[in-house]
Amino acid sequence: MEKFVITGGTPLKGVVNISGAKNAAIAIIPATLLVEDECILENIPDIKDVNIILDMLSCLGAVVERIDKNTVKINATNLHTYIVEKDLASKMRASYYLLGALCGRFKKASVALPGGCNFGIRPIDQHIKGFEALNCKIGIKSGSVEVDASLLSAGHIYFDKVSVGATINIMIAAAKAPGVTVLENAAREPHVVDVANFLNSMGANIKGAGTDTIKITGVEKLHGGTYGVIPDQIEAGTYMFAAAATRGDVTIKNVIPKHLDAITSKFVEMGVEVIEGDDEVRVIATKELKKINVKTLPYPGFPTDLQPPMVALLTTVSGTSIVTESVWDSRYQYVSELGKMGAQITVDGRVAVIEGGTPLLGAEVVATDLRAGAGMIIAGLCASGETHISEIKYIDRGYEDVEEKFGALGADIKRIDD
Repeated sequence: MEKFVITGGTPLKGVVNISGAKNAAIAIIPATLLVEDECILENIPDIKDVNIILDMLSCLGAVVERIDKNTVKINATNLHTYIVEKDLASKMRASYYLLGALCGRFKKASVALPGGCNFGIRPIDQHIKGFEALNCKIGIKSGSVEVDASLLSAGHIYFDKVSVGATINIMIAAAKAPGVTVLENAAREPHVVDVANFLNSMGANIKGAGTDTIKITGVEKLHGGTYGVIPDQIEAGTYMFAAAATRGDVTIKNVIPKHLDAITSKFVEMGVEVIEGDDEVRVIATKELKKINVKTLPYPGFPTDLQPPMVALLTTVSGTSIVTESVWDSRYQYVSELGKMGAQITVDGRVAVIEGGTPLLGAEVVATDLRAGAGMIIAGLCASGETHISEIKYIDRGYEDVEEKFGALGADIKRIDD
């Protein structure tokens, strides 16, 4: 089993290039199943979640070819099954996107209940509501979600709550559903827009992505083509937090600054300097930082996936800061790990109170999930002594070349066999 060993105390300095967006890639890859032709996807991150979803496509009969580390060619002309292998599907939550893609392709789908990071109840009720509105029959049998889409047709869906996964899944399914489908209270995240842009580039007719109302006019057929995935706003945010927490000076390249507005506004409030360019941001944290309060919200609000890095940063800021998690239940499982390093954090339900400014000390900690793992790395970079982070398989799910990128910024981080 591998782990990271970090010797902290060094401000990060230099330049880091951001990879393609994980959350976009793992939705766009399943969407290629709607295309009975060749798709070339560029700027795909080389991470475990992407490799797992590509393996799923191969098992369905798609021809998958890695042109280079970040470019993949997919030809889904000759798929031979609508049943996804349970062992693969149970490894990641985004396997549910195959439901929408297979319904559009085969008019039926069977996918094991999704796995992935465990932080509270993460239901798929909004997905089910959406499929039913598209005239599908859906049920759970032997641990798999099974959809009969033989009567697939357009529908009108008002999501009871904003759900990125449900918005994307139903958008994929509706791309080839006869008629005009309307999604209201839709998620507006950048990767929702990216999936819509991919589908449109292949011949779909989707309007309104990026707003709370999306209209999809079903088409009979999609064609092949080449598409580049957007930069990863969460990876970019992670390096922004690492720069601020270590009181460094880092330029983060290959980003869309607009996607980072919620982070930038909080940094300005704290006293972190952020300089924006066309496709880069520079984070300079040489002044004394101020305590703040943060509430996670759907986009364009502060991202829930950057809540753990934010908490890690706030442990280094004197005073009492409050973080409120409004998206997921039980996303503070990692707080006890920060406590091992000396962090003073009290959690009451969805609210974390951080008494910052107490020096962090290196310790043996566990990455409890993907983004918590990023928070552990940031805390380790700030702590005195050595921090050992185990269960880094979660971190590898979403961050490409993490030790190389941090190492290039001056961090002392090594991957070792435990």
